[in-house]
Amino acid sequence: MDAINHSILTLILLVPLAGAILIAILPDRGKLPNWIALITSLVTFALTLHLPAHFVAGRPGFQFQVNIPWIQNPAIFYHVGVDGLSMWLVVLAGILAPIGVLASWNPIKERRKIYYSLFMVQQTSMFGVFIALDLMLYYGFWELSLVPMAVLIAMYGRKDGPKAALRFFLYTFIPSAPLLVAILWLYARTGTFNFIALQSLIANGSLPAIALSWCSLAFLVAFAVKVPIFPLHGWLASAYSEAPVALAMVIAGKLGLYSLLRFQVGLFPVQARAIAPLLIALAVIGILYGACMALVQRDFWRLIAFAALSLFSMIVLAIYGLTLTGWTGAVYQILNDGVVEGAIFLLLGALENRYATSAIGEYGGLAAKLPRTASFFVITALAMVGLPMLNSFVGEFLILSSTFTEVNRGWAVAATLGVILSAAYMLWLVQRLFYGQPSTMAGRVAARDLRFHELAALVPLAVLMLVMGLAPTLWLRTIQAGVHPPAQKESAVLPQTVPLHASVLAVSSREEGQR
Repeated sequence: MDAINHSILTLILLVPLAGAILIAILPDRGKLPNWIALITSLVTFALTLHLPAHFVAGRPGFQFQVNIPWIQNPAIFYHVGVDGLSMWLVVLAGILAPIGVLASWNPIKERRKIYYSLFMVQQTSMFGVFIALDLMLYYGFWELSLVPMAVLIAMYGRKDGPKAALRFFLYTFIPSAPLLVAILWLYARTGTFNFIALQSLIANGSLPAIALSWCSLAFLVAFAVKVPIFPLHGWLASAYSEAPVALAMVIAGKLGLYSLLRFQVGLFPVQARAIAPLLIALAVIGILYGACMALVQRDFWRLIAFAALSLFSMIVLAIYGLTLTGWTGAVYQILNDGVVEGAIFLLLGALENRYATSAIGEYGGLAAKLPRTASFFVITALAMVGLPMLNSFVGEFLILSSTFTEVNRGWAVAATLGVILSAAYMLWLVQRLFYGQPSTMAGRVAARDLRFHELAALVPLAVLMLVMGLAPTLWLRTIQAGVHPPAQKESAVLPQTVPLHASVLAVSSREEGQR
């Protein structure tokens, strides 16, 4: 077992990469690339489940660590590990991979070999970002994640893929240059890229404060664009509109939000405290702006893009609230958004594949013709808006309650308004697509309901939405043990570790009683 624990993260990295190489060297015949990608992603997902099965929640620090020399000069190590913050994100990336393959099963009809090999490389880069503990190793995976995304958007864009790919690449690549400079400056002053060592040196005051402020800003901008944080979201709507469904599931949010938690606030707590008021204000603006823009969209991909901006801004609000409850809710909400967005993208992709349009006005009255699609869409929409007993409610409750009690009541009230608006645009979308008078297109085009491979992807996600809403303790205990936000003030004491799962269950019980 010790040998498996020592090699499990390396296996998680290498299996999808091996699958990409295998797809690349074998002939592009029929759906052979599909099957190789599906088998590879399922094996990888099974490997990720080893982490929560053998993770010790009470043990401090990183687990499943590997730390061996890679390059002598500069001193770059193959240093990987996970804790309560990153472990479930690795599992999330693992489960979204086979779902992404199933979502691409019929829509991707040409150049499958290129598509699935790049998709597998993308999975490797995501795992690498979540587990890397050497800053240069992390940066390599961070940059690697941009290439498959940009290439696939350019190749498989719906209307204007190359333009959307270029915009995405420039927006996300240019801020990475200052990030690299900041990483190299840290190495020049300390002689190490090791995250744990750098965290200790910075906390002990071994580096000049002014230079650290510039480093912190470089980290912040690179990650803020990738989230994206308002007003750095210019690439988001076009990327969502053009990206293949499987890629849209991972194109925004997770990597940037994790990097903010781990590397921006984790390395530069003093600087994070200083800039937190500005980031909180931008987060609330992003919540309201994204929700209001979603209300007026007439293309469902653009609607989901602005909805994602609002949802990600809610998590940014929790991150820079710098509270234990808020950080726990933030990590849980990243998981929730991954599950919900995976389902919503799969469903919208299925509709577009059948009717060849994403214009909301062309739809109407589909519930009678596609009852299974309508049922899953309603469940997903209710989860997205935070209905109690479904997963997003728990994350939103933790974020909003911590903001109200420990940060600022005004910002909490404004963020709650964003939640109300999210219910408005999602319920409007459900009504417009599936209910009301059948549209001319719905009556003219004969379309089949969800197929077996689509149901195979949606059923696990729907089950997760319910289980994560009813039994959040399965995740919260581990997450809470792994997050350590800095105090909001220099003299402040970190909040006491409270049994968050108990408070969530108590609120759920009160709501059940009221109903």
